[in-house]
Amino acid sequence: MKRSILIAAVAGMAFSLASAWVWAQAPSETGRYLYGPHMWGWGGGGYGMIFGPLFMILVLAAVIGAVVLLVRWVGGPWQGTAPSYHAPADRTSLDILKERFARGEIDKNEFEERRRVLGV
Repeated sequence: MKRSILIAAVAGMAFSLASAWVWAQAPSETGRYLYGPHMWGWGGGGYGMIFGPLFMILVLAAVIGAVVLLVRWVGGPWQGTAPSYHAPADRTSLDILKERFARGEIDKNEFEERRRVLGV
């Protein structure tokens, strides 16, 4: 799945770059409009100028998305959350007491006394 998303992102970027190159190779219409509202070749319509910045943002988002996908794909699978240092809910107080005795934190007399206090 990740590989297909990465391939789609790279294909989209390649299509965008190829389209931009073809558009840049088109013949120039510099001498066509020499005066009036059509002086710069955009026909005087201000609404058409919004597509340039939108296309630039779209291409930038596609490049950033492709880089993020590439880094996540190269990085391998996600390892999940950090290890928890809290005791799991299924451990009883006697289990913890046994672990402390096994590690040598308490001696046999203290183990027996605490077990008696716990009522086990």
